[in-house]
Amino acid sequence: MEARLQTNDAVGLPLALLRLPPLPQVALRVLQLAANENVQLHQLSELISSDPALASEVLTIVNSLAYAPRFPISSILQAIAVMGANHLQGLCLTVGVRGYLGRSLCHPCMKAMWRHNLACAAIAEQLASAGFMDRDTAFTCGVMHDIGRMALAVVRPQDYSKLLAAHIGDAASMLEHERAVFGKDHCEIGRQLIDEWNLPEDFEPIVAEHHVPRKKGGPWDMPELIGLSCRMADAAGFAAFPACQAIPFADLLEELPEREHRLFHSGVDSLAFEVSKKINAIESI
Repeated sequence: MEARLQTNDAVGLPLALLRLPPLPQVALRVLQLAANENVQLHQLSELISSDPALASEVLTIVNSLAYAPRFPISSILQAIAVMGANHLQGLCLTVGVRGYLGRSLCHPCMKAMWRHNLACAAIAEQLASAGFMDRDTAFTCGVMHDIGRMALAVVRPQDYSKLLAAHIGDAASMLEHERAVFGKDHCEIGRQLIDEWNLPEDFEPIVAEHHVPRKKGGPWDMPELIGLSCRMADAAGFAAFPACQAIPFADLLEELPEREHRLFHSGVDSLAFEVSKKINAIESI
């Protein structure tokens, strides 16, 4: 039986959340530039390189075992040439969000949320590369999909820790508990943050609809892809909260067309190993 949660009388967005500073400006500018098909590679390189800390972290990730380049990459311009502007966009945003979260990542519940987002990004990238849609966009959306949940945990860590400790159930019941405690769930908060931080509008359905059940029979869209990646991350051991009731991995594979189904023929343990390599590369810097 679930522990009874104390509800929050103040309905709506927590006041402190409205005062959260924006994401790092270089990371946001990289997003805007990379979305422009006419952007020159040197422009993107100069922008990333203008923030030495960001550039250093990005190069560390690019040269890690997660990517294993054929030769050492020593400059952002080289990294863009090898990996592509859109993928560097996703990595810059990843490093930017991680820097934004800062010391709060030392808290176990926040660390679990962050690892879940990174796992979702890595899995979404694999699914997209198998034929769904653009892999770099999928990676970036995976990083951002639970930004609302992390923001709630940053602003009111004690309340969110109590919620996690009291909750046993699936994602739908978790959303109900969030609404009871905070007045809004993390999907609604995520949508407001996209507006507050002036992020591209394309992120809004990602953060707001990744828990919406998929309509069978139609073509996949990005929120559905991220939703499946999110559930697969849970099944692979990267749940955002410890008492998550993960859907069996085999059942999730049945949602995929045969071609994409074969992509994961090695099983959930192999997937968890590959995802861990990418997560560890990002966390080690």
